[in-house]
Amino acid sequence: MRNRKALGLLTASHGVNDFYQGAVPAVLPFLVAERGYSYALVTGITLAATGLASLTQPLFGVLTDRWPMRWLVAAGMLEAAVGLGVSGLADSYAWTWAAIAVCGLGSAAYHPAAAKAARAVAGGSTRAMSNFSVGGMIGTAVAPLAVAFVLDGTGMSGTWLLVLPAVVMALVMVAALLLTRRAGAAAGVPGAARSAVQPAGRDDWRAFGRLSALSVCWSIPYVVVGSFVALDVITRFHVSASTGAATLTAFTAGGVVGTLAGGRLAERRGRIPTIRLGYLGCVPAAVGVVVVPHIAGVLICALVLGTAMFVPFAAQITLAQDYLPNRVGTASGVTLGLTLSAGGLLSPLFGVIADGWGVTTVLATTISVLAVGAGLARLLTDPDQPRRYSASAEQNAATSDSSL
Repeated sequence: MRNRKALGLLTASHGVNDFYQGAVPAVLPFLVAERGYSYALVTGITLAATGLASLTQPLFGVLTDRWPMRWLVAAGMLEAAVGLGVSGLADSYAWTWAAIAVCGLGSAAYHPAAAKAARAVAGGSTRAMSNFSVGGMIGTAVAPLAVAFVLDGTGMSGTWLLVLPAVVMALVMVAALLLTRRAGAAAGVPGAARSAVQPAGRDDWRAFGRLSALSVCWSIPYVVVGSFVALDVITRFHVSASTGAATLTAFTAGGVVGTLAGGRLAERRGRIPTIRLGYLGCVPAAVGVVVVPHIAGVLICALVLGTAMFVPFAAQITLAQDYLPNRVGTASGVTLGLTLSAGGLLSPLFGVIADGWGVTTVLATTISVLAVGAGLARLLTDPDQPRRYSASAEQNAATSDSSL
């Protein structure tokens, strides 16, 4: 029961943290409309949020493998919130860029620590990891509509209002931490005994490298679609920014469905078949987003694309952690960070393409990238025996601060 509560709290914090990730692409149409930014300038902001943050995420992973640093879960979430909150308080592009970079760095600090804690609490279960991941998906999915609701009335100067969810979540986490420590003290559990036990096994860097290459083919379409699908709908069908945000919400909401379905499918049919199925489903959905001539059809295709892209998500995380069982934080940081930096680092290039040839052309490039990913998925192998935490380690993690 305590494990479930701890995982539930981590899942909720993941939702709040990734709300700010989802909010960044949602503010881009408002920056274009209010400040007249070009697509190249807009993708420079995307680079600040995803590229720089993703490059630092493995560093945070290495740090969490050496020291507990459980406080990064709450601190990273708050930093992401503050960065987004101050991004609209000045008209300067440099100010906005720097604030969004702070937002991305906060998210980078959060993910390795939280993913490692979720693994400790869940015992390496892919289904449990999908439940943790879906918290982030829900936060990302809600963000575009919440941003549209707030900024439609206030403009960019109202971004400070978006800090409130992180403040509330941080207070809840502090209260839960105090209760957990009191319960541990009452049960006579010493602090030294409350650290999770590292799983045994050999680190397979070659297999991890193949998975990282596949993750790059996931990150590029994810960043491109997240940054441009709303703008594409607005320019192609001449609709409002709120309607564009609804398309982005459809894409991210599909991620919720795909993450939950993928976690359950992976435990029933295996992680490798689940990953392959997801990438195969992405290709026709991406084609639909580009070629369907009606906005209702594009909304449906965006929903399907988000679903298919996130079917492999939890399986890829647990697979990476099993490839590097002695460096779980590093594996989480690289999988969730460094490989995802490819999409963020290339975002300025996609902005130049959008300025010259249109947003739809940029979205069309994702089709070939996803096709390459489907081919790379054929090269993956699954460890014969997934490396899990022992029952005693799960119990220790459930009563430790790392569960928070």
